[in-house]
Amino acid sequence: MSRKVTNYSFFALLFLILLILAFFFIGRNGLPTLKKDKRKEYNIMQKQLQTLLEKNDIDEKTRYGIVNRIANNMLSIKDYPSLILFLTEWVSHHPDDNYNAYYLLMVAHIYMENNSKPMAEYYFEKSLNNYNDVMVNSTSVHLLCLRNLLQLSTIPADRIIYFNRLINLFPDSVNRTELYFRLAMEYEKEGLWDSAIDAYKQFLAQDNASTIQIAGLPEAYNTAKQIVDFNNSSKDWTFTTLEELVQAVQKALASHNARELDRYKSKVSFFATSWRQDENAPNSQSEVSMSSYMAGRRIRFAENVDESSFATEAYLKTWGWSSIYVDTWYFYFRKINFPAAPSVHGNWEWAGIYFGEKL
Repeated sequence: MSRKVTNYSFFALLFLILLILAFFFIGRNGLPTLKKDKRKEYNIMQKQLQTLLEKNDIDEKTRYGIVNRIANNMLSIKDYPSLILFLTEWVSHHPDDNYNAYYLLMVAHIYMENNSKPMAEYYFEKSLNNYNDVMVNSTSVHLLCLRNLLQLSTIPADRIIYFNRLINLFPDSVNRTELYFRLAMEYEKEGLWDSAIDAYKQFLAQDNASTIQIAGLPEAYNTAKQIVDFNNSSKDWTFTTLEELVQAVQKALASHNARELDRYKSKVSFFATSWRQDENAPNSQSEVSMSSYMAGRRIRFAENVDESSFATEAYLKTWGWSSIYVDTWYFYFRKINFPAAPSVHGNWEWAGIYFGEKL
């Protein structure tokens, strides 16, 4: 038995003991959920159901109905210790019951309601991995387990498994577009760059990739597209250091060499925008030909990058451009964060232009 399972078994026993003690003291302090006459009625009903359950000639559907009724009766009065014992013992003594996945799903939810997330995760996994799926109220138990596990788990390797199972086993019951993007992010956390890029490609291949709204990820489409496009590009415009990039750009400006400037620009998502405009806006991604704004002009530039620059981003002030609105442009340089391509990871690129004085 693995240490993980052993630890979960220990904590399950400990948590169950605490539940039993809590339930005992609630009763002792006069706070039972049932009055005396109702308690007697409840006990009689449960005993009758237990008697029915012990019969050998009942079919599977009837047996499920009785087990479910006993469990829900316990749930209705919040007798969690008895409910956990009843369901786990039933599963243990009836390993071939087709509804075992559902019974363990109930146990997992009990632990969730009592703020024992590790134990809830354990029973969701046990339901998912040890027992066949079953439909309850027209819903797959395994589907519910996977959704709950994604809410509970913070381990990328586990989340990768859950996302893949949702996509492959329940493609019509989930938002595959969103799941592909979230799966890609988990692959990135694990350093599985090829798998991450493949997942981003799957995301982009979905019909609604460019329009989907993913909670907390407003730039999902642009992010995925930039990653895939950069991966597929030559990457031959990057410089090993910021100093080398700045010097090359300054030399091209001083020599009025528009062709060299165009060569230095990033070939993926290069933008030209005002400080107030979103750099990912469609009209900011248009191709900017440097020669169009240099003709007959003397372009000047700062000797050093702007003081607002920092470790991963830098700005170089230039002025004298032939522009209808402003003649001051700030060249934006950034450090490349792309571990999937070690040869350029950590290099620098000229990523865009901001028009006008800094705000």
